[in-house]
Amino acid sequence: MDLRYGPEYEVFRRELREFLTGWPLSGDEAALPQAEQERIFRGRGIDAGYVYRETPEAYGGSGQPSDPLRDRILQEEYGRAGAPGNSLFQGPAMLVPTLLELGSEEQKQRFIPPTLRGEMSWCQGYSEPGSGSDLASLQASARLEGDDWVLNGQKVWTSNADSADWMFGLFRSEPEASKHAGISYLLIPMKQEGIRVRPLRQLSGAAEFFEVFFDDARTPAENIVGQRGEGWQVSRSTLKHERNLIGNPRMISDQFDRLLALAREAQVGGRPALSDAGVRRRLAEIEGFVRACETSNLRMLSASIRGEEMQVMLPMMMTKLYSTDVTQMIWKLAYDLLGTAGLTDCEWAPNYARDSTPPAVVQNYLFSLGPAIAGGASNIQRNIIGERGLGLPRDPRPPS
Repeated sequence: MDLRYGPEYEVFRRELREFLTGWPLSGDEAALPQAEQERIFRGRGIDAGYVYRETPEAYGGSGQPSDPLRDRILQEEYGRAGAPGNSLFQGPAMLVPTLLELGSEEQKQRFIPPTLRGEMSWCQGYSEPGSGSDLASLQASARLEGDDWVLNGQKVWTSNADSADWMFGLFRSEPEASKHAGISYLLIPMKQEGIRVRPLRQLSGAAEFFEVFFDDARTPAENIVGQRGEGWQVSRSTLKHERNLIGNPRMISDQFDRLLALAREAQVGGRPALSDAGVRRRLAEIEGFVRACETSNLRMLSASIRGEEMQVMLPMMMTKLYSTDVTQMIWKLAYDLLGTAGLTDCEWAPNYARDSTPPAVVQNYLFSLGPAIAGGASNIQRNIIGERGLGLPRDPRPPS
C-alpha cells in the first residue's frame, strides 16, 4: 500500500506550510481580539485558495476544483499549525453545504457569504422534547399567513441558540400529511418578538445547549429551503454533514495524542502511569481503534479519488458511530488517570478554565457521552447501517 501523495502534492504541501507560517499573526494584528485575528487569517486563506475551497467565489469561497488529496493535506497542515481554516460551526459546516446543494440562488447570495465570513451565526432547530430519535414526529408548526410563516412550538438541545442570529430548522407545515411528508425546512431570524431562549444546565454545570420557544414568531415565506412539505429530504443533506463532522478521524487522533500526553504526566500508585501494565493495555486497545479509524478514512479517501462514491457511503455512516465510542474510551481513561484530582480540583462555572488540566479532562469526559446522541442516536445509526448499508430487513413497525 503506497501512502505517498506524489511530487505534485508535496509541492502543494510545502507551499501551504510556508503560508501557514503567517499564523499566529504578528505586529499590530496580534493585539486584535482573537475572533478578529481568526477572521483575518481565514480571509487570507480564502484568497490563497486554501479555505472553503469548493464554495464558488460568487458566494465567498475559493472556487477551487474538487481534489480529495489537497483537502486531506489542508486538513493535516492546518491542524498541525493550529490555524483557523474551514470553520466547524453549524453555519459553515452544515447549512452552507445544504444551501449549495438545495438552496435557491437568492438564498445562496444572501446567506452563504456572511456565514463564511463569520458575520452571520446559526443554530439548528431539529430536536423537540418528544421528538429526538424519531425526529419525523416533530410537532412545532409553521402556518403560512400572507407573506410569512407563523411559527409555534418548542425546540430543544439547540447549541448556540443564545447567540445565534439565525436558525435553520424543521417545522410541520402540512398537519394532514404523513409525518415525513408534512415538514418544511425554514430559515428563521432569532432576534425577534415571539422567540424565547432558555439555557439547559448540564451535568458538568455548564449550559452549552438551550431550549427555544416559538410563540407566533415569523419568517418570510421565501425563507424555505426546497419545496413546501419536503423538508425531510432537505434535512438528510444537513444531517450527512453533521455526521461527517462528528466522525472526523483527525479529531479522534488529536484527542488520543492528548491522552498520551496526560499518561506521561500522571501517576498511578506513585509511579508514572505509562509504567503501569493496566494503563498500557488500555492505551494499546484504544490506539488500535484509533488507527483502524484512520485506515478506514484512508480507504474512503482512495475510493473518493477514484470516484467510487458508493464505496464511501457505508464506511462514512460507520465512522460516526465508531468514533463516538472511541472518543468515550479516550476520555474515560483520561478521567481515570486523574484519580481524586478529577473530583477535588473542579469548580464548575459557565466559563471554566480550559487551561487547567483536571477541569478540561472531566469536562471532555462528560461531553464525550453526548455525541452518541447528536447527529442521530447510535441505536438509530445502527439500524440505518444495517438497512441501507447491509441490506438487512427493517425492524417490524406497528401499524400506523
